[in-house]
Amino acid sequence: MTRKVGGVSLFVMVVAMAILFLGEVPYTAEGVTCSLKELSPCLPVITSSATPSALCCQKVREQGPCFCGYVSNPTLGPSLNSPRVRRGLSTCGVTIPTC
Repeated sequence: MTRKVGGVSLFVMVVAMAILFLGEVPYTAEGVTCSLKELSPCLPVITSSATPSALCCQKVREQGPCFCGYVSNPTLGPSLNSPRVRRGLSTCGVTIPTC
């Protein structure tokens, strides 16, 4: 059983933080080094109803070519498809591409 924390399950928060900070192996897509750690300024968007900061939006735009890889990740993909994350990306003027 998972406990709800501000509308987001504790499990999702733990997974999001683990994805961002543990054992990631960066790769390259369209000349961009894909690294989830680059998206750490966006963590409040994932874990709460925070509006993305200017730095978060900048990082999201920089990491745009990496989204297909992120979405195909079985651990990360479901989190990226959440309404909260999609709303945050939309605020930054970014959409998750159909891969």
